[in-house]
Amino acid sequence: MNFSNPTVVVFVVYILAMLGIGLYAYFSTKNLDDYILGGRSLGSFVTALSAGASDMSGWLLMGLPGAIYLTGLSESWIAIGLIIGAWLNWYLVAGRLRVHTEVQNNALTLPDYFTGRFDDQKKILRVTSALIILIFFAIYCASGMVAGARLFETLFHLPYQTALWLGAFATIGYVCIGGFLAISWTDTFQAGLMIFALLLLPIFTYMSLGIGVEEFTAIVETARPHAYDFVSNLNIESIVGILSAAAWGLGYFGQPHILVRFMAADSVKSIPAARRIGMTWMILCLAGAVGSGFIGIAYFQQHPELAAVVTANPETVFMELTKILFNPWVVGVILAAILSAVMSTLSCQLLVCSSALTEDLYKGFIRKNASQKELVWIGRAMVLAVAMLALALAQNPESKVLGLVSYAWAGFGAAFGPLIIMSLFWKRMTLNGALIGMIVGAVTVIVWKNLFASTGIYEIIPGFIFALVSIVVVSLLGKTPSAAVTSRFEEADEIYTREMK
Repeated sequence: MNFSNPTVVVFVVYILAMLGIGLYAYFSTKNLDDYILGGRSLGSFVTALSAGASDMSGWLLMGLPGAIYLTGLSESWIAIGLIIGAWLNWYLVAGRLRVHTEVQNNALTLPDYFTGRFDDQKKILRVTSALIILIFFAIYCASGMVAGARLFETLFHLPYQTALWLGAFATIGYVCIGGFLAISWTDTFQAGLMIFALLLLPIFTYMSLGIGVEEFTAIVETARPHAYDFVSNLNIESIVGILSAAAWGLGYFGQPHILVRFMAADSVKSIPAARRIGMTWMILCLAGAVGSGFIGIAYFQQHPELAAVVTANPETVFMELTKILFNPWVVGVILAAILSAVMSTLSCQLLVCSSALTEDLYKGFIRKNASQKELVWIGRAMVLAVAMLALALAQNPESKVLGLVSYAWAGFGAAFGPLIIMSLFWKRMTLNGALIGMIVGAVTVIVWKNLFASTGIYEIIPGFIFALVSIVVVSLLGKTPSAAVTSRFEEADEIYTREMK
């Protein structure tokens, strides 16, 4: 690695800044509540941007622009689905979850919330949900580490193993030291980097073409005849494709690393402002990602001599345009945004896994009377443990286990999405309904992916539907929830209604 290279200098400064934020957060962390939920102290701005940054991983600056570059605007359906799903998540879930988790004995994690909401004395919901979180997020973390390693490997020509450890070190460092506050503050900074890069690149790429709209349209249509078609050759297959792409939005209701941001807001009254900020940020970022890939079609059609790398791997279109159009200092800032996208998601996933191990398993079963100081240090140890597991999985980037990442989003969305929604809106829901719905959602996703993938239907669709039906049927067939469970639900519902007036 050449430390006289401006791009390298920017990357090093960026990583040191993230570690510095982690160290600062260390001194603000006094107990487990601070470490895994930030003491419920996040205002609207930090809540919004940290939720967005933890949601949008490296696919925003690599996968989505690459898909648009390769196919055209028909790939935008996934962005449309995500925008609708995210808005509904903010509107329907965010405020209610913030209130309900506090009423349910100040629940710090989703398994903790499920336990209190359904008065789970045997803690079967806690164990089942914690295991689902650990399984899917260990794989998610491995994927994030591979993505970061590939970035370092490509930019700095490092061996894969060196790049893997270098990329993982910074994220593990600030999460382990500073916990939730470090993640939230760094995510806010990283969200700023991401939107800067995503808005700057398509504008400069279009300006560099030096052509008008009509000529631009003609060049794109020459390169990709169907680039402007949201739907090509409308038939059953294309309709299934549109629905499957848009169905990504269903996943938002069950993503632990996003839901935990809602739980950490300082007040339910902060949610409406956070929703406006978060949705504005998200729409601009997705528009920038789509624009980068789409304008890239025209750019590389005009400059075929520069297109070899992108032709071989369309997901490099954002990086290649950046390296071609900007000086090394700006390249460093923009490419740090890609690392930001990877780090922001990976960091939150590590902490959610640590929270499940510490709050839901260690405190719940091993050391019920553990001190706050002990729990914080156990939390830090669990971050390292999960990170080591993820690094082990990431040693071989071609490992089959990484293939599971493609449906981890669907797994969380189907397992937890219907459960979260129904638990916040339906007081008749029972413990058995919650348990069966959660299991049915997760199992359906896995079975569908492995046996029915040829249908073209995204596995979250049957998983979400079957889980929802299971919750309703099993709940109605069982005994009515106890008076205590119903009373807590009504209390939370009343507080939410009063606070939102």
